[in-house]
Amino acid sequence: MRRLQRGLIAFLFLIAGCGETINPDNPGRILTMGDSLMASHSSAKASVSHGVEARLGEPVVDRSVSGARMINALPISSALGMRISEQFTPGRWDWVILNGGGNDLWLGCGCMACDRRMTRMISPDGREGDIVRLVDRLRATGARVIYVGYLRSPGQGSPIEHCRDEGDELEARIARMAAADGGVHFLSLKDMVPHGDLSYHAPDRIHPSPKASRAIAERIARIISDAEAPS
Repeated sequence: MRRLQRGLIAFLFLIAGCGETINPDNPGRILTMGDSLMASHSSAKASVSHGVEARLGEPVVDRSVSGARMINALPISSALGMRISEQFTPGRWDWVILNGGGNDLWLGCGCMACDRRMTRMISPDGREGDIVRLVDRLRATGARVIYVGYLRSPGQGSPIEHCRDEGDELEARIARMAAADGGVHFLSLKDMVPHGDLSYHAPDRIHPSPKASRAIAERIARIISDAEAPS
């Protein structure tokens, strides 16, 4: 049992180490937090954060971790970034790019009978819950927040096909939260994947392909550029 525990801890340190460290000489002003939507293709420097860096021409610090959840009661894994709120690193952030909640529904309750878990993350009116508290915490630092939604199933036998209704409801609540604060932008990806088009997904038909990561990055960079353009 102790050997298994040591192995688990080592594995968690490994995946938590996938996020980028902060360079004190050039700390950047944009932080990314979240799950595999953000973390995919990091080792190949083709993640969403890498795409935002390329389009804006400035560094982006990525603390996202594959498999991370909004709700995680395990202290060791939470501290290593498996709870998304624990990914936050203090800094002078102008923007925090954030996603999360999908693993809580898909892995936490199988996208079935998830009302209680969803409401714990965010209430129907978008005013309470773990997601709201995290966003409020980020906003209190002065940062603007871009909350990114999820890719939809390509409609070709995806394991997440049955999660569509729960995903739509979660994102409707997040959109209500964002509408109440001009410093929070909700980026829906609902229209990104044409039905039957497998090119936006990895072979598992769950995670984004490099093409999708680039497309998501383009939309994020556009939000930042438009918001910072001289009026």
